[in-house]
Amino acid sequence: MASPCQIWRPDRGRCFKTYGIIFVLFTDLMLQCVNGYLSSPHVGQEPPYPREAQHGPVITSPVVPAAVSVSPADEESYTSRCPSGGLCQRLPADCMHCNFQHNCTYAKAASFTCKPRKGVHCIGESGQQQTNFSLSISCQFCWQLDPSQYRCSNSTSCMTVSCPRKRYNATCEVLDHVHCLGKRRFQKRLYCNWTGGYKWSTALALSITLGGFGADRFYLGQWREGLGKLFSFGGLGIWTLIDVLLIGVGYVGPADGSLYI
Repeated sequence: MASPCQIWRPDRGRCFKTYGIIFVLFTDLMLQCVNGYLSSPHVGQEPPYPREAQHGPVITSPVVPAAVSVSPADEESYTSRCPSGGLCQRLPADCMHCNFQHNCTYAKAASFTCKPRKGVHCIGESGQQQTNFSLSISCQFCWQLDPSQYRCSNSTSCMTVSCPRKRYNATCEVLDHVHCLGKRRFQKRLYCNWTGGYKWSTALALSITLGGFGADRFYLGQWREGLGKLFSFGGLGIWTLIDVLLIGVGYVGPADGSLYI
């Protein structure tokens, strides 16, 4: 017996056209997810430098900006944060001026001449007060530091679970006692990674014990699903078992898009 596509010969192309549209839409959706993930750098990273920049000198501009005059109010603000009488090499970065040059080898130790800012007094290893001292740091820009050496702002308005994964513009600042080249405050594109305080263990325990009444969904802020489970007695037990598995593997999370703690 001939299929419907073979009986209606004038409309034979409609079947192929319908299948073709469905295939194109499905392929386009998958490509958007893959391209969205591959088109951006990994977490906490900037676009990679070329190979020669990793082994050769990192040169951007050898010109050191001129010293900016400090007002009395600004001087008082930083002198209150800068310890006096300690070792010069242990001063916070905001308490000294250094002639940072960018013609050093990336990730290698480099020495720079520094001096304490006006109103800040420090001593050398010999115990004598110094106005100029040498500071040895790793030759890398501040945004190239390990994430543990700077703090970034966190966004609570982006979804942590999506395809492709969502990012947000974070403002990062290097810790006081970490020294690096370039600006100490910089921008980075980071993945959404925040929590609303929901515990995975609590959600799983509610799903196992009171999941038939929708307690797990109510806890996660999913009120519609919670009411559905409540009035259907957990989908006659089937929905309850499915939710135990989904919450156990972390597929079902808080309704606000945050991560479990």
